[in-house]
Amino acid sequence: MLTATGANVGIARGIPALLGVSVGMGIMMFIVAFGLGGLILDNPEVLQVLKWIGIAFLLWLSWKIASAGRADAEAGAKPAGFLTAAAFQWVNPKSWLVCASAAGTYLEAGSGSAFSQALSLGMIFILGSLPSCFPWLAFGAVMQRFLQSDRALRVFNITMGALLAGSLILVVL
Repeated sequence: MLTATGANVGIARGIPALLGVSVGMGIMMFIVAFGLGGLILDNPEVLQVLKWIGIAFLLWLSWKIASAGRADAEAGAKPAGFLTAAAFQWVNPKSWLVCASAAGTYLEAGSGSAFSQALSLGMIFILGSLPSCFPWLAFGAVMQRFLQSDRALRVFNITMGALLAGSLILVVL
């Protein structure tokens, strides 16, 4: 998502998506570590509903990426913004796995309150994800140089959309 955003609108207009990914995941990390994750992960029906909502959202996002074009960017079409990128974390099964794994691995009974530990995990994720996600946005922006023709941009967007949709195979299986 960040690479496609960078390729279509550049770094400056892609920053809200970058912040949305980081802050959305950090908040999710906090809430999961604080207890919501246990309730959801212990209830298979809720997890299945969340999984299918995530699949639907990812397919919609794949379509939006694949069908984006230069005219969209030039006409001022909004790239994936802060709220879209933040919401994406909540329906992304990989995000749930990361949060549940981090909470299970790093929370300790004798290391302070659940609130303070969950807050620490969330803040660490935000601070760590900003510099590690930025290269994806920057890579997309660099790709703009090679995407000067409408055809090249279209092929790139279709490829990015197809790769995102293709990643759903791992979720369905």
